[in-house]
Amino acid sequence: MNLNNQEVVLDILNIAIDAGKEILKIYKNFFNVALKADNSPITEADINSNNLIKKRLIEIEKNIPILTEESLVNWETRRAWNKYWLIDPLDGTKEFVNRNGEFTVNISLIENNLPIFGVIYAPEKSLLYYGIKNNGSYKLITQDNINTLTEFKKININKNIPSKIKIIGSRSHSNKDFQTWIEKNFSQYELISIGSSLKFCLLAEGTADIYPRLGPTSEWDIAAGHVILEEAGGKLKSFDNTEILYNTKENIINPNFLAYGNVAKLN
Repeated sequence: MNLNNQEVVLDILNIAIDAGKEILKIYKNFFNVALKADNSPITEADINSNNLIKKRLIEIEKNIPILTEESLVNWETRRAWNKYWLIDPLDGTKEFVNRNGEFTVNISLIENNLPIFGVIYAPEKSLLYYGIKNNGSYKLITQDNINTLTEFKKININKNIPSKIKIIGSRSHSNKDFQTWIEKNFSQYELISIGSSLKFCLLAEGTADIYPRLGPTSEWDIAAGHVILEEAGGKLKSFDNTEILYNTKENIINPNFLAYGNVAKLN
């Protein structure tokens, strides 16, 4: 898997776009909502996107294993993985069900327990983001498949220290701990609520400053955003200031974390 090869990157980006098209086919019509064992929602869009992404990634490189929210792999198998795809085929299913457009396709490539490539596509908003380790992060507005990377705009965090911090909160998963932490650390702030991995994209493109997450997320929720944010100049760390790693334990739940741009108080 050569991420320096433009054709390879284009293939992966187009997989995300095509998965988004499958999602929108269902989004624009009636759909049923079922509940998984953890009471989180799942729809036909989750399944169709998952199947498309897996099939197409195998066509690119059949020897890289795949872990997705809808295709789990037991720990005894995946603990030996050094490199693998980590996918959330429809991040923000609650936002999908609520029809607010704030849902994404997340595809990431993990190597040595860290993401080295990530793509986030928000099909209803026509927003495509990607980041490659040591090669920056980029954004394009598109509804269509792409055949060149030249039209992407390089994105960066907000490098200024704002007088009023823009804090991102989850659209569907806010809690008292989140509000308490904000009030303890900031006197002047603006709260922005948004669903899915778009939170990382807002940080990466400099339209928000910090995203504190005090509540459960899974590794596939954040991996693509992780590399996009860091390649745009931002940071992601746990609340105890340790590095966020992937596939190091059976439980794929992340610790509480801070994702942020240039907030001097947290550097």
